[in-house]
Amino acid sequence: MPSADHDLGPQHLADPSRPVRREPTDRSPEHAEPSRFIPHVQGLRAIAVLAVVLYHFWPARFSGGYVGVDVFFVISGFLITAHLMRELTATGTVRLGQFWGRRARRLLPASLLVLLFCALVAMSPYLTPTSALPNEVREILASTFYVENWYLALNSADYLNHGGDPTTVQHYWSLSLEEQFYVMWPLIMLLAAWVAVKWFRGSRRRAVIIALAAVTAISFVFCVVFTMTDPAPAYFVTFGRMWQFGVGAMVALVPALRIRNAVGSFLLGWAGIAVLVFVIFRFDGQTPFPGYAAALPTLGAAAVIAASNTERWWYPTRLLALRPAQFVGDISYSLYLWHWPLIIIAPSVPFWGLTIYHRVALLGICFILAWLTKRFVEDPARGWKVLTSRPARVTLWASLAAMLAVAGTAGLAWAVNAPAYTDGVRAIQELREDPPECFGAAVVLDTACEGTDFGETILPAPGFAGVDRPTDEQCFVQLNDARPVSCEFGSDAADAPRIALIGDSHAYQLLSTFQRMADENGWHLVTYFKGACPWNTTPLSTPGAFGAACTEWRDGVRAQLAERDLDAVFTAAIATTPYSSAGYDSVQDAAVAGYRDAWGEVLDRGIPVVTVVDNPVWETDPNKCLRTRGMAECDGPRSELMVADDPLRDAATGVAGVTLLDFTDVFCGDETCAPVVGGANVYRDQDHLTVTFADTLAPWYVKALQDALTAGVARAG
Repeated sequence: MPSADHDLGPQHLADPSRPVRREPTDRSPEHAEPSRFIPHVQGLRAIAVLAVVLYHFWPARFSGGYVGVDVFFVISGFLITAHLMRELTATGTVRLGQFWGRRARRLLPASLLVLLFCALVAMSPYLTPTSALPNEVREILASTFYVENWYLALNSADYLNHGGDPTTVQHYWSLSLEEQFYVMWPLIMLLAAWVAVKWFRGSRRRAVIIALAAVTAISFVFCVVFTMTDPAPAYFVTFGRMWQFGVGAMVALVPALRIRNAVGSFLLGWAGIAVLVFVIFRFDGQTPFPGYAAALPTLGAAAVIAASNTERWWYPTRLLALRPAQFVGDISYSLYLWHWPLIIIAPSVPFWGLTIYHRVALLGICFILAWLTKRFVEDPARGWKVLTSRPARVTLWASLAAMLAVAGTAGLAWAVNAPAYTDGVRAIQELREDPPECFGAAVVLDTACEGTDFGETILPAPGFAGVDRPTDEQCFVQLNDARPVSCEFGSDAADAPRIALIGDSHAYQLLSTFQRMADENGWHLVTYFKGACPWNTTPLSTPGAFGAACTEWRDGVRAQLAERDLDAVFTAAIATTPYSSAGYDSVQDAAVAGYRDAWGEVLDRGIPVVTVVDNPVWETDPNKCLRTRGMAECDGPRSELMVADDPLRDAATGVAGVTLLDFTDVFCGDETCAPVVGGANVYRDQDHLTVTFADTLAPWYVKALQDALTAGVARAG
């Protein structure tokens, strides 16, 4: 996942090339705003926010809706640069304090209100799982001080934390980036103007255009290269996005780019909208983004802004000025702020579901909250005389005080729940060490446990399942890390059976269980894990650096396995991995062939392979349901949660030396799959098992491996 957008409020703009009269320095900066309104830019704002919101509500239908963020970056670059250039032209400088104060009054009240709401939600164990609290508080703090994009960039390699449920404030990454733009952009423009006057006696405007064009070009190159080499942080880092602001800035600063000719404006405007519609429906999570792909929505947005002619009703400039588009544009900032936390919180609300009716109702609630926030928070705060009638520093100090208050509330949320968090973690450890009889999978697999009823028991508790995960994160490489990192556990005896555990995060979820198995059975365990990269020779369909890193990791693992003396290999993988079908009739055939090819290299050496059919994958973390509803209400349809044709099953069928474990009947009945089995909480997020439940499968893992070790495989002659 990913994504966000932001708003600057209604834009009152005159032609940025027209000088404006100098305002007295003792007047409120609100009076410095030019008065001409540009309706079609406000309508473009509506397209952008709807793209993102609909993408978050229905990601499969609006798979490229995240590009709304890029549209907002272009709009902001256009509006802010135009405003700064007019002031710089008229006065020779930019009153930074007043500019930043105006931005603070415009953006912070609504932003901090939503953050305060999220902090209060975090305080409630009914709405926020206690296991998620530490990360929730950290991100609220990062968002409050507008560094959320850097927090996500620095932690984007942490697949374990961000592979599950995101926080309620993850969307603040783009707001953080834009605030950083507000700080840097006027400084760049002032520096360029000062250099032009001081050293070259040239035009301030020309110097600013050259400086911003250079920043734009360098940022674009950086974005493309960084996306290819390290796409996860590239999505969030500030300099990788500055070129999108720069494109909007060029439209503002270069009059020739604003097309007033009737035919040219008509064609340019509709072409821009067509590009935006195309990327909203055709881009998806596999598109290498931002990179060069971001040029399409960026240039599409710039084209709509540049189309300035409004002569005919069928021109995009006129249609985007219609009242519905203007209304959505007016509330777009608050709509963006509210929609994401409500989406995250809704599944935890009692009696709320995920049906189409619930989603539509929630979307309506988002619009209502956005309008109320615009009407009673955004608009009044911009003209609050206690701030506008005083020097800008009063606004800035008041902003800092408000931010500290929100941060304090987030800290209080942690302080209130910290004892429960500590107790919950301790309870999980005790449960692992001394589970009840016939607990978990034994209810289904052990005939002696038939009929055992745990009632409404759920262990670990739904609020703590998220922390019930392996702790040896150093053994798990992610994203573009291609190092074949291995970890070793268990017996060091020379004659100890040597078992390898290899695969993606669905193999890593078994690590703690296999560590215990190795210790109890005198095995030596060696592991190789890479997120979203199964042990398979078929390339992923994922383009760019991630797919290349997966291939490189596999090559490294293959080379290390060739040098290791192993007695058995266990592998697992998520069934929904996107494989390339090149050279095969279907993706399924490609995946099956890749598994068999990878296994063949160890089978040929007489090393048996044990594998397992993948567990169900839920649409959202079932613990959200379990915290507010009875267990029976949280079951999911088997047809939607289980992949009908797991390539691992097909690959293992009929291959000598390969043992296939299939626990589907443990997870699911004939029609539904359950999130709780034998009193054990099965999942820590939407598709990864808790260590507690994986431990209940240990006897069957052990038996399969012992049988494989005993039988062996006829060694190649």
